[in-house]
Amino acid sequence: MPSPRVHHLNCATMHPPLGRLIGSDVGPLARGTFVAHCLLLETERDGLVLVDSGFGAADVRDPRRIPAGFRLLVAPAFDAAEPAHARVQALGHRPEDVRHIVVTHLDLDHAGGLVDFPWAAVHLHAAEHDAAMRRASLQEKTRYLPVQWAHGPRWETYADEGDDFFGLGAVRPLRGVAADVALVPLHGHTRGHSAVAVKDGTGWLLHAGDAYFHHTELDRPRRCPPGLDLFQRTVAMDERARRRNQSRLRDLRATRPDDVAIFSAHDPAELLPYAGS
Repeated sequence: MPSPRVHHLNCATMHPPLGRLIGSDVGPLARGTFVAHCLLLETERDGLVLVDSGFGAADVRDPRRIPAGFRLLVAPAFDAAEPAHARVQALGHRPEDVRHIVVTHLDLDHAGGLVDFPWAAVHLHAAEHDAAMRRASLQEKTRYLPVQWAHGPRWETYADEGDDFFGLGAVRPLRGVAADVALVPLHGHTRGHSAVAVKDGTGWLLHAGDAYFHHTELDRPRRCPPGLDLFQRTVAMDERARRRNQSRLRDLRATRPDDVAIFSAHDPAELLPYAGS
């Protein structure tokens, strides 16, 4: 089976305040920039596969769908050209060709596009699905928005079992997807947060979601802008697991740099090398 063609998309731009504290190269009081780094895979057999989905078209049309506190904190641009639905069409495809969506987790800035592809199967870790459906804590009531999956998607859930991925556990194969795409459990940020591994024509890509936020976090020694460090510790559901899994990513980058290209969901510096692909 030929490897899929991979497009790297920004499906939401955000501008948090005090940009220097989150690693943006701006003045002390200027806003910084986050992106929502998503992937679109063109497969030979299974149509288009979307990895993460940013904000949806409905979120852009009516920003009030997104809680006011989140809008105040990260100042989303809500650009009509950015939702995955628009990005797919800009690449010359029909939205109906998106048959599968693989999500790292269901935070509101990752799951907004699900409603734009109501026919697509949504693949995710079983623990993430359970957490989003239960919304058991105050923090989970804030981060998960049921309106983003009120259309009743066909959920495909997976447990912690499968092949090994360079020393990390992996869930494979995904049901109905013949291409090499795997969920790699990296819990901590949320209860079922996972990375998504994709084999392209040159090697493996690892979309690490929110397992880290800034590229220097995978350096040795780890470095992190103070604002991001505080934010990640504040929103993590399991801080110990988050730090342990981030350490595993550092080990992977240090030992297999030619085999696996790792990037996170929100760092614009990690999206830039793929611009136009």
